[in-house]
Amino acid sequence: MPGADLADLGVAELAEGIRERQFSSAEATAACLARLKTIGPKLNAVAQIDEAFALAQADAADALLAAGRVPGPLHGVPMAHKDMMFREGRISACGTRILAGTAAEETATVLERLDAAGAIEIARLNMVEFALGPTGHNVITGHVRNPWDTSRITGGSSSGSGASVAARLVPAALGSDTGGSIRLPASICGVVGIKQTYGRVSRAGAMPLCFSLDHVGPLARSVRDAAMVLEAICGPDPRDPTTLDVPQPDLLTTLEEGVKGLRIAVPGDEAFADCDSEVMAAFHAAVETLKRAGAEILPGRLPDLDRANRLTTLVISVEGAAYHANWLRERPQEYGAQTRARLLPGLYQPAVRYLEALNLRGPLLAEFVELGLNGADAFLMPTSPVPTPTIAETDVGGDAGAVQKVIAIARYTRLGNFLGVPAISVPAGFDRRGMPIGLQIMGRPLDEALICRVARAYERETDWAGRRPNIA
Repeated sequence: MPGADLADLGVAELAEGIRERQFSSAEATAACLARLKTIGPKLNAVAQIDEAFALAQADAADALLAAGRVPGPLHGVPMAHKDMMFREGRISACGTRILAGTAAEETATVLERLDAAGAIEIARLNMVEFALGPTGHNVITGHVRNPWDTSRITGGSSSGSGASVAARLVPAALGSDTGGSIRLPASICGVVGIKQTYGRVSRAGAMPLCFSLDHVGPLARSVRDAAMVLEAICGPDPRDPTTLDVPQPDLLTTLEEGVKGLRIAVPGDEAFADCDSEVMAAFHAAVETLKRAGAEILPGRLPDLDRANRLTTLVISVEGAAYHANWLRERPQEYGAQTRARLLPGLYQPAVRYLEALNLRGPLLAEFVELGLNGADAFLMPTSPVPTPTIAETDVGGDAGAVQKVIAIARYTRLGNFLGVPAISVPAGFDRRGMPIGLQIMGRPLDEALICRVARAYERETDWAGRRPNIA
């Protein structure tokens, strides 16, 4: 297989090919590095390439294989990650001037676990400043461009991760998700993104934004690939006291079992009155696809999104401001104007309101499980209710409607963060402009295996995940 073609392969294909010695990790890594260096700048997706480190790790992986040792399921597979996963001694700027030039003092647990699984980190990817924004805008590092149409947004805040996976620069990437920042880029760039149950994956050594809502998870080009990466990074961690001491998820054993006999809750159209007609058409088609595949469709009830989104905004505002308080006082001019404007209100929120918001999470989760799922195994909704806008249309310094467009993009994703339930976005079609549309599948706490199974059943019945943007 020609080396230049190896960047087109997914995680599972690369892992198998390296393990079977059809090609080397060094060859796969070189192919991805070439894409990162040639296509990456066209999308402004790459923060920094670690070429020497990457090639050394790939050579080490090949040497281990030659010695008969395969340390993990991702052995030799090259990946790149959002520029907020710290590695000791390395600079991760988190999309901001404030951390530019600051070397990390620790390595993120998720990177340690990918290292242990055999994966190779070859680059760091651009992101929204401090992971605070759903569109991908960043006035400091520049906006990341969508590979399907470079005038349009990628979704944020894991903008470089979504664009890089979609454009075949790398087979998978880690992102973070506080209000939809994995699922939105996945949906808008036409790839798969998983936000697992809160506490499944350690956030230690990853830049915090909102400790009550932050998640770290994978973006990949198939459900299987995303599941493989997620399995590798799950597990309790003494460095992150919010992690859950529960058995590791087994996502692959049941992945191909299909949806026959499963019950899936779908809200009525009145719940999506604010949803674009093309997005709704794709959603209806997805429901019918799962129904034909054998799923039983039950009526579900969408929780009060306005209330959930207000509560989410409050929690992000307060916890984000608490983390940034010293910098906001001492270095306010170094923030981008949009980031600073979103953080400052959190300094003035009453503590009582914040605690009330946290106390409502339990009752709202119980309501979702009892009434939203209505006895079903999974819950369906669009990932985002709006067609992908242009970068200019969602520039908050632009027209008066820009702010509302920004708010609308994440309207359907924040619920999963506030409740802490697992959610996955999978490609579900394209609009008339040729831009991807995402389907969101949510489940009960700790039921990642089931939502991956539903997502894979849908993926198997369609060809959306196999399509690729025309960028070279």
